[in-house]
Amino acid sequence: MPDDAPLPVAGWAAVPLPGKAPTAYRWTLHDGRVSLAAVSSGSASLLRLRVDLPADRVGHASFGWWVDHLVEGAHVADAGREDAAARVLFAFAGDESKLPQRTRLMFDLAEALTGERPPYATLMYVYESTAAVGTLIVNPHSDRVRKLVVDSGPTTLRQWRDHRRDLRADFRAAFGEDPGPLVAMALMSDSDNTRSRAKAWYLPPVLD
Repeated sequence: MPDDAPLPVAGWAAVPLPGKAPTAYRWTLHDGRVSLAAVSSGSASLLRLRVDLPADRVGHASFGWWVDHLVEGAHVADAGREDAAARVLFAFAGDESKLPQRTRLMFDLAEALTGERPPYATLMYVYESTAAVGTLIVNPHSDRVRKLVVDSGPTTLRQWRDHRRDLRADFRAAFGEDPGPLVAMALMSDSDNTRSRAKAWYLPPVLD
């Protein structure tokens, strides 16, 4: 598949982050699978698919990744080193009136900077450098983003890792409530905080 091949799944779009160089995403064939290659060189951005799944239909999601190397010095619990070679994100709507005023003001600021409001809650699956599989990490920048480590360390590098997750159960464990409607899914490889490099291939999430 050529580097400029059209996306085989309609709707995936690049999402830049303010002040960050973009990560490069492209469809390719890697280790026998049609996948999305992500190359980050001191960069950070997302590739996102908007969805509209009612809360009562939120169930399982399957995805996969092949990570080339760990991001040197990275740790997703540390604001100054918060990079990861591979992440899969699920964004949910919800009742913002339940959130603290400080959080809502942060949402207002983010909307002013980016032109869109952050999700009520984001559940993120990560390939971490050091934290143990199963670790739940609250994002150091916003407690409305919770990260679940599903792969960690060097032993699972350079091989396809396939995951199937119960989004409802994981959301409950992360946020202590049932999920609202699912509004987006995204991929993200970043190395901007450590000023290093990240490289991964993704099988984008499929809802089942």
